[in-house]
Amino acid sequence: MTWWAPLAGGIALLLILLMLSIPIFVSFLILNLAGVLMLCGTSGFGLFTNSIYSTATSGTLTAVPLFIAMGEILFRSGAMEVLFDSLDRLVGKIRGRQYIVCILLSAILGALSGAAMAVAGLLGRSLFPAMRRRGYDTEFSAGTILAGASLDPIIPPSVLAVLVATAADVSIGKMLIAGIIPGVVLTGMFLAYVLIRLHFKPSLAPDVSVDAADRNTGGSALLALARMIPSLFVFFMVMGLIMLGIATPTEAAATGVLGAIMLAAMYRRLTRKMIIDAFFAAATVASLLLIIMCSAVMFSQLLTVTGAARTLGQLVVGLDLSAAVMVFMMMAVPFVLFMFLDQIALMLVLVPIYQPIIKIYSFDDIWFWTLFLIVATVGGLTPPFGYVLFALKSAAPDVPIRVIYRASWPFVWIICLGMLLFAFFPGLITFLPRLMG
Repeated sequence: MTWWAPLAGGIALLLILLMLSIPIFVSFLILNLAGVLMLCGTSGFGLFTNSIYSTATSGTLTAVPLFIAMGEILFRSGAMEVLFDSLDRLVGKIRGRQYIVCILLSAILGALSGAAMAVAGLLGRSLFPAMRRRGYDTEFSAGTILAGASLDPIIPPSVLAVLVATAADVSIGKMLIAGIIPGVVLTGMFLAYVLIRLHFKPSLAPDVSVDAADRNTGGSALLALARMIPSLFVFFMVMGLIMLGIATPTEAAATGVLGAIMLAAMYRRLTRKMIIDAFFAAATVASLLLIIMCSAVMFSQLLTVTGAARTLGQLVVGLDLSAAVMVFMMMAVPFVLFMFLDQIALMLVLVPIYQPIIKIYSFDDIWFWTLFLIVATVGGLTPPFGYVLFALKSAAPDVPIRVIYRASWPFVWIICLGMLLFAFFPGLITFLPRLMG
């Protein structure tokens, strides 16, 4: 059997199962069971069980449920209300300040949780209605919420970054740290776009006097900064400890959970029910992600058995394409596919296919997979099936989906522009990870 037949057949089977709305982890299990039976027969089920066991007991994946638990506790702790109020005071009396606050708040929430859907849903239920009541443009308000939420998988701590790093066998710590500068740069680009749009079309936001009448614009900026310190300290407990080499990502994630519990206690939101609900939600999401990871590793092993990965690498060498063209093609394929297919499933399918190509071209692993992670992030923002779009739609059911679609595209192209910047200046991604040694 030629190498491309099982590869094409496996991918086609997975796509069909996903299009039939079968859960991701079930689709992966069916694919792997069919692949093992076809390639190895019944004797191959030993390989299947060993693969699942070795992946499920990997210590590096412990960070996934811990990061999810940290985010769940923080969302229930009341930290979001404190951050919103503080940012509202710091931004002050400028036209369109709610747009600015929305993006900044999303970036900070991304640094505390990394859950794009949760942030989109949270802001869609809380900030979005308030913006519309004050006279902010509905479409542009939706766009800033979507843009802000899209930052969350990039800015560490990011569950997606942990999954990609584990599947690609690169340093989780470096992969997490690599997202800091791109996240800050994209935040700056979003803010610049908002200010430029407001300059040329002031009607997108109410008059300054409307916002100035809000009590949140008053008060001491120093006090507002002081109120943000506890939340930012939780971020330091995670990423600071990793950057300083004091803790591994798993240890830092555990420290972050402890910090989130302390924050909830400080805001008097710490109850037994809150902790149980947070850990139950984290266990549910993490267990599904773990099953998907186990199946993705098995899929990678099946590619090795068929020789598809090795032969694909040889085929790429024969094409004799430049490194720039190859990077463009490797990013363009998921950019299009993420518009229609599940983000996590497609990521984990492409990782083992891309690995031999990365080695052939000697791409920096952290740089390439960070670009790949940003593309995956864009996938959650692009119509017609971006998951962040539907998270906002569920939070604001009265807003037509076509309005949400239109709102997303300007920020999609801004992220694409940012990717060009990161491609031409790789140091923006690799600088901080290299400081770790």
